[in-house]
Amino acid sequence: MTEPDQSPRMEIVRGDPTEEELAALMAVVTEAYSHESAEAVAEVPHISAWQRTQRGIRRPLRRDIPWGRYSG
Repeated sequence: MTEPDQSPRMEIVRGDPTEEELAALMAVVTEAYSHESAEAVAEVPHISAWQRTQRGIRRPLRRDIPWGRYSG
């Protein structure tokens, strides 16, 4: 399976920038992108031993069945 290209892309749609202006723009955008992607890491939640061994919550009581399974 081939990975898609993850690098940011730029397209100049108007104007005629010089090479120096394009280089400055690319440097600023690349640095901002690198900084944002480095800080966008989700923290791994800490699961205690108590939470790991804790059993699930029981099923709720069925109110449609009378107590003792008989009515009378």
